[in-house]
Amino acid sequence: SCELWGFSFCLVIQYTCTKTKQVCPILDRGEGNTFACCSINQLNSLEKSLTLSKAVLVRCPSCAENFAHLHCINTCSPNQSQSVKVTKIMNVTNSQGKTREAVVAYQSFLSTTFADGSFQSCKNVRIPATGGFAISTMCGRYGAKLCTPQRWYDFQGDSSNGLAPLDIDFQLIPEGVTAGLPAGVVPYNGRALKCNETTPTGGQVCSCQDCQESCPVLPNPPLPPGPFRLLGTDGFLVIAIVLFCLLVFAYLLYLVVSCWVASKKRKYEAQGKTKGKGKDQNSNDVTERVIHPSEVTCTDKNSLAAHALLSSMFQYWGTLMATYPLTVIVSAFATGLMNIELTTDPVELWSAPNSRARQEKDFHDTHFDPFFRTNQLILTAPDRKGHVYDSLLFGPQNFSGLVSKDLDIEFWSDDLNRTASLKDVCFAPLNPSNPSVTDCAVNSLPQYFQNSLDNINAKVNMTELGVTKEVDWRDHLIYCVNSPLSFKDITDLGMSCMADYGAPVFPFLAVGGYQNDDYTNAEAFILTFSLNNFARSNPKFKVALQWEKEFLKIVQEYQANPKNNFTFAYMAERSLEDEINRTTAEDIPIFMISYAVIFVYIAVALGEYSSCKRILVDSKFLVGLGGILVVGCSVLASMGFYSWIGIPSSLVILQVVPFLVLAVGADNIFIFVLEYQRDVRKPGEKREEQIGRVLGNVAPSMLLCSLSESVCFFLGALSTMPAVKSFALYAALAVLMDFILQMTAFVALLSLDARRQDNNRCELLCCVTVSTQRPNKPNEGLLLPIMRKYYAPVLLHRYTRFLVMMVFIFMFCGSLFFMFNVKVGLDQELAMPKGSYMLKYFEYLYKYFEVGVPVYFVTKKGFDFTTVEGMNAVCSSVGCDQFSLTQKIQYATDYPDREREREACLFKCMRNPPDGVLRPTKEQFNRYLPSFLSNRPDLQLTQLVSLLPAASRFMAYHTPLTNSQEFTAALLKARELANDITEGMRKVPGTSPDFEVFPYTVTNVFYEQYLTIVPEGLFNISLCLLPTFVVCCLLLGLDLRSGLLNLITIIMIVVDTVGVMTLWGIDYNAVALINLVTAVGISVEFVSHMTRSFALSTKPTHVERAMEATANMGSAVFAGVAMTNLPGILVLAFAKAQLIQIFFFRLNLVITLLGMAHGLIFLPVVLSYFGKCSLKLKHCGTVYLSNVHCGRFKTLQLFHNS
Repeated sequence: SCELWGFSFCLVIQYTCTKTKQVCPILDRGEGNTFACCSINQLNSLEKSLTLSKAVLVRCPSCAENFAHLHCINTCSPNQSQSVKVTKIMNVTNSQGKTREAVVAYQSFLSTTFADGSFQSCKNVRIPATGGFAISTMCGRYGAKLCTPQRWYDFQGDSSNGLAPLDIDFQLIPEGVTAGLPAGVVPYNGRALKCNETTPTGGQVCSCQDCQESCPVLPNPPLPPGPFRLLGTDGFLVIAIVLFCLLVFAYLLYLVVSCWVASKKRKYEAQGKTKGKGKDQNSNDVTERVIHPSEVTCTDKNSLAAHALLSSMFQYWGTLMATYPLTVIVSAFATGLMNIELTTDPVELWSAPNSRARQEKDFHDTHFDPFFRTNQLILTAPDRKGHVYDSLLFGPQNFSGLVSKDLDIEFWSDDLNRTASLKDVCFAPLNPSNPSVTDCAVNSLPQYFQNSLDNINAKVNMTELGVTKEVDWRDHLIYCVNSPLSFKDITDLGMSCMADYGAPVFPFLAVGGYQNDDYTNAEAFILTFSLNNFARSNPKFKVALQWEKEFLKIVQEYQANPKNNFTFAYMAERSLEDEINRTTAEDIPIFMISYAVIFVYIAVALGEYSSCKRILVDSKFLVGLGGILVVGCSVLASMGFYSWIGIPSSLVILQVVPFLVLAVGADNIFIFVLEYQRDVRKPGEKREEQIGRVLGNVAPSMLLCSLSESVCFFLGALSTMPAVKSFALYAALAVLMDFILQMTAFVALLSLDARRQDNNRCELLCCVTVSTQRPNKPNEGLLLPIMRKYYAPVLLHRYTRFLVMMVFIFMFCGSLFFMFNVKVGLDQELAMPKGSYMLKYFEYLYKYFEVGVPVYFVTKKGFDFTTVEGMNAVCSSVGCDQFSLTQKIQYATDYPDREREREACLFKCMRNPPDGVLRPTKEQFNRYLPSFLSNRPDLQLTQLVSLLPAASRFMAYHTPLTNSQEFTAALLKARELANDITEGMRKVPGTSPDFEVFPYTVTNVFYEQYLTIVPEGLFNISLCLLPTFVVCCLLLGLDLRSGLLNLITIIMIVVDTVGVMTLWGIDYNAVALINLVTAVGISVEFVSHMTRSFALSTKPTHVERAMEATANMGSAVFAGVAMTNLPGILVLAFAKAQLIQIFFFRLNLVITLLGMAHGLIFLPVVLSYFGKCSLKLKHCGTVYLSNVHCGRFKTLQLFHNS
């Protein structure tokens, strides 16, 4: 049997027996019974060959055993002649000059059962450094995907692979087939171990990552909660329909009951029980009955007392301000603007310092440095045709038109190093202390050739399976994209695949737009420059910004070159902030035009225009300008104060707060000025006294709105989101300051203007007077008569009221349904202006990138990695815990489409034990770790990891994420996985109870807010709604009904706004939340003035009081809020920034239109049905209340507008 190798059939001697047990334990039959047909030299040679191959299979002992099994049978089995047939013998001369025959080629006959079993045990074994399969390095051109048992053995038997000592032709024969077999040949049919079996030598079962059969049976993860459903349909739709039916039923029931009560009342009056004339205190006949003091309710008393007190106070104050016009100095606050700080850092703007994501980012950045700055270029060549390359080693391969050697991309410029050297700012992971340009982490496809043209142009003739052919850059590229961590390819080129900075370039980060790992057929090149992310206070931060500026300049110049034949998208780390700042600067004129349009409207609309000759006298240009200045001063005062105390501002505040204060301020201005114009000075009354009297009449309403809004915004500052919090603080103080300045400076300004008007002096030409006198009668203007004569009667007709109620109930219920379907998030491309180069970059990013952002699972201090239990709790190789850290990450990847994961391992300078479980002692761990972390990767050390005593991290990649909803979901799932890992690792003996694992992704700080923004928004808006109810009740003398109707209407405006957001494609996010808080404030202006006017009306019926309030106050609100906001908002439609178009134009337009509709249509109708009952007073020009003690007042005179 041993004639094949020229040895006699022999009993192995003691030394050889020991060696045989080490190399080929499958042949060991015990001392005295172990036979082998090979010499000690052959055993040494076989051991060397097996060591090289088993190095990539060591994670799975049964696979390594099966691999050695076959070659031991072929080399040393005493029965080898039964399964091996020599095909080629040559005379060879040894070192001693002796010539002898040697076998250089043979056939090996294997049973397919054994071959398939061996292959199955090895096909899933991974190489941790690459995340790929070990079989891909042992199957030649076919890689892991196309590898089969036959191809696997063919590669093992090919002497050109550098591992096989001779050519072996493996013949796989199905069981029972004998046809075609040489005489005496019996295909070897030993038993191949399964990967979930222990080996005879004590090797443990393979880990789950390397063997599917070893994986525990995991329950399928719970399905994500499906849509809320009731009765087989959308649950929210059912709720909306049910609510609509209930509200309509309640309304109809109210109408029926009201009709029945009215019928009874008419019948009662017809019987003469209540009909008749009464007498007033002067014994005059009145058509209405005299109210006895005992009939005046406590609510009426409180309302009258509150109104009287506020009116008297503001009347005195207004008379004082008009008598002594003041110049209000706001410079004390405004000087704080010298210290103003605009927050442009997105992290500071949207992530609270005490938020979980922010704390995790700070921990990660402290222990591992901040995530590097990314500068990226994505290139495509859509018009270039691809080709098929017939590789000697890898067979036919598809190459896209982009993957071509003659596509020479040379946009590199010396300018990049002239003002800001790359080596000074680049991320150099393997030489951070003193990097050269070649140490900089630049990821690109040419890095497989170390960015060397000589390597790209290299060619060599190579013989494979008897075929000689030229191999070139394409063969090297094909090999490298499948084995990126190789330091030497399998071609005769012998080039490394590692980048020139010493790290691997993973193909999924270098190319994009490929299918099924067909990297050479990719549609896009991805070139990435990584820079250190210096702190903003570090001088090198400005150097990095300068380098990125030059990078963008060069790329843009190259893009503009008409000679280039490809398209590309690009970005720098600074691009997002640059584009936001650029578009903000470009849109400033739009905002200025918007404010100018509002100013022109205010100046024109405030004028009286009693005759053509008095146009210049009756115009209110300076009053309008003064009103705008009051708004501007209030905003400046707010900004100055907060700058003083160190609360930073932002561009959002600069854009939103002036708009909000202008809406509030303009409304108050119109109410005050129009009330003054509609009033007639009494005989003997001074101008100043008239102004004070008018102010006393309207200032309580102005106070009601301003105080509600200011308290609303101060409570909104309880938000945890920095942008919302700072906006609320700035807005609250600005609204308060606006009211104060209106009660002082604007009153004085109106007094001066009234003095000028009384003297018939022109406004801009004050020295010029006109002879036409001002008529001594109320100037109702154009709007008030229309509202009184046409609008209010039509609106409050009984059929119109019914229609209005039905329409607004339907709007509310429909909006409630749409509110539950609003999208939460803010896609980053919306922050970019139309036409920005970043929009094309985002398009290419989502189209061509095959992996998402990196995610690190970071461990905090408190876990001992030096113990065996500690190592087993984090690793994923043989002997590791089935639910270790990396195993759980692997289990998580079974459910997404694909996650690539790298783990931290330590295999260096240690011999693999028989059971395959390599664990260093604590001494060995501490001895080898520093060397492992500091050495540059080479053929002996092929991976860099971050593993520190205080913290360590394990890297993976998210699947591609394209919108904020996916980023938020990824964050949530990563945290769930990290929490599960934390609970498992805390069970390891010696682990601190506060030990924690958390996921870190650079985007977490931006998307964490969306995990809580819905409850956060409900909390903030609820806080804002509370003062609108409380203040309204208090200032109306504990009038709960008016406060409740006020609150319900504002809630309906907010709900309808969110519903329209869904229909118009406006996502709910922090910017939208700021606008919704603003909506509450603006809604107060639309609603509260009307509610107060109705509550204090003395008309006998609800409908008449609603008509009076609609005509008198509704006209002022329409002119002051709606018509002030709308022109300015419409101008914003021309802004370039999508953020402004969506969240300032669209959303503010919706808020204004809905506020106007509810305040001027719905609210009067609701008040006509459910408003507070009429005050128990007799109304006939001047109303006297006798013998009714409300506080200290015995006689109360109310001024009215009829």
